[in-house]
Amino acid sequence: MIIEQYYLQCLSQASYLIGDQTTGRAVIVDPRRDIEEYLHDAEKLGLRIEMVLETHLHADFLSGHLEFAQTGAEIGYGSVAQPEFPARLFDDGERYSLGQVTLEILHTPGHTPESISVAIYETGESPAPHAVLTGDTLFIGDVGRPDLLVSSGWSKIELAGMLYDSLHEKLLAMPDDTVVYPAHGAGSACGKNLSSDTWSTIGAQRTENPSIRIRNRNEFIESITEGQPAQPMYFSYNAILNAQLRTLRVDAPPLTLSRAELERRVGEGAAVLDVRSPEVFALGHFPGAINVGLEGRFAEFAGSVIGPTTPIVLCGTTDQVNEAQKRLARIGYDQIEGSFAPESIPPEQLAVTLRPTALELRERLSTDEQFTVLDVRNPGELEEGAIEGSVHIPLAELNSRMGQLTDADDIVVYCAGGYRSSIAASVLRAELSGSEVSDLVGGFAGWEQII
Repeated sequence: MIIEQYYLQCLSQASYLIGDQTTGRAVIVDPRRDIEEYLHDAEKLGLRIEMVLETHLHADFLSGHLEFAQTGAEIGYGSVAQPEFPARLFDDGERYSLGQVTLEILHTPGHTPESISVAIYETGESPAPHAVLTGDTLFIGDVGRPDLLVSSGWSKIELAGMLYDSLHEKLLAMPDDTVVYPAHGAGSACGKNLSSDTWSTIGAQRTENPSIRIRNRNEFIESITEGQPAQPMYFSYNAILNAQLRTLRVDAPPLTLSRAELERRVGEGAAVLDVRSPEVFALGHFPGAINVGLEGRFAEFAGSVIGPTTPIVLCGTTDQVNEAQKRLARIGYDQIEGSFAPESIPPEQLAVTLRPTALELRERLSTDEQFTVLDVRNPGELEEGAIEGSVHIPLAELNSRMGQLTDADDIVVYCAGGYRSSIAASVLRAELSGSEVSDLVGGFAGWEQII
């Protein structure tokens, strides 16, 4: 039995290669769209990937099942799923043998109606599974959120009840030493308090997972339907796209644009996405550019502030642009119209960003000057404290709640450390042309050091 975990830190997303050494047969579970690493490892291990299993129709990334189908692999879902493309649909409890290694498909609805978990047995005669891939049903330290399909007509209360039943009737019925491999880890917007650990056991989760320890069904439903982070703009787009026939990933690098071509595309509605760090961006950038640095959760935050059909022009070094294109493709953002290097813009035509320190902000707050302090952290982060008098709008909600800030002439934005505030400030400058917008260096962490 071979179990390989692939953990993508920038999306907190885990995928898996399950193989049988005796037969050389293998399956991939929840793959990302750039599939080369899986194919390379399978060849190295002497395995042939014959199937892609999807634990559900993902919202947080665009899965690589169609890319794998081009290699001859079959696509598999639980039987509740209704994809537009050919797929094998597994009934609850149905088994799939790779030779000795055997997989059991368990219907575990709750995060979504079609969610499954995959129990892995060392042989077809093994009395209990060695491990279980829990998708977005059970995380380490948390459980899946049930509210992502509210806009599609599903009740989060109903799905939360289904999740409780799936956890207690299916997953917690397994032996304590069963290894748990989830689809996400800390930082994912698919839950509230995911651990940074990427695996655990059923026994450990039974005693340590706060949501699992809630034994009353109604209390469980109340707990997991409240306080979930705002979902990024691209989530609903990905959930729909993952069920559809779509274009395959393109590897060709973006076209380098001349200044005239850049101006024309911007004039036609393209967003300029500057992928350099906030510190570098602040020193000089194309006016109206949105800054989402590659060093953070780049794709998630780009997909939180730029619409899924908005044309995009990338700004950065050649390596940065190529990396950005690959990461954007992972959330289905293929609408890259070109790129340009920051040095191609004359220095006198660049915009600069004001970034006050915590001491400078404190000094401003001590005067009678009127300005708005905007907190773009997630709701759960407010427990750590906030700058007194600040307005709270999570980054993922900024575009939809922009109207609350149209009368603000002077805005200082902050987050936890300064990364998200640079994103938010750049979006506000692009949308509120008459406002002065700056972002706090060091974020709330820097503020705490001076109070």
